[in-house]
Amino acid sequence: MEPGAWAYWAEIGQGFADAVLLLVTGDPETWGIIRQSLLISVSATLASMALGVPLGIWLAHAKFRGRGVVLALCNTGFGLPPVVVGLILSILLLRHGPLGYLNLRFTPGAMIIGQFILSLPIIVNLTVVALQQLNPKLRLQITALGASRWQALWLLGREVRLPLLVAYMAGFGAVVSEVGASQMLGGNLPGSTRVLTCQYRKPHMGMSGSRGKIITA
Repeated sequence: MEPGAWAYWAEIGQGFADAVLLLVTGDPETWGIIRQSLLISVSATLASMALGVPLGIWLAHAKFRGRGVVLALCNTGFGLPPVVVGLILSILLLRHGPLGYLNLRFTPGAMIIGQFILSLPIIVNLTVVALQQLNPKLRLQITALGASRWQALWLLGREVRLPLLVAYMAGFGAVVSEVGASQMLGGNLPGSTRVLTCQYRKPHMGMSGSRGKIITA
């Protein structure tokens, strides 16, 4: 291996070592960034679960024209570029834009909205897949035993609780690691919208790069 390559990998290794040191020593700024990252991403994922799971249940059982198109859009959402979402929302949230009166640009709320949009199709799609894997006779059996509609939904939900947990983890993993939307909507403001992914830099960028490597550890 060439000397330049050794130096490159040495810098990366040093960055990871510094990241561990920041965690172990309880660096206040680092832990503040971690807390803000988790707060934004968990809030966005919970919101997408609150809407995505009922929507997925409805799509799994409803029969209507255009259902395949809706499911195809949810599948496409798996590859939705965060930068595109961030750009569109940034334009909408400009001071003179359609949503400028909300004053959300460069706030945690804007980041939550962006991450919500990114995680929603993932959770909807995985919910549909989880319900479609159930035995179709199970719902008929539950109904035959006298269960109400809400009781049937509750029992079916219990049957797919592990796939729903997977859906939440997939949605959370997608948004907590994205960079484009968070950077464009939050602006990486210290103490407000600075999250771990916005701290990811090249190895020679020092402490910022070390904090960014925490998310890959």
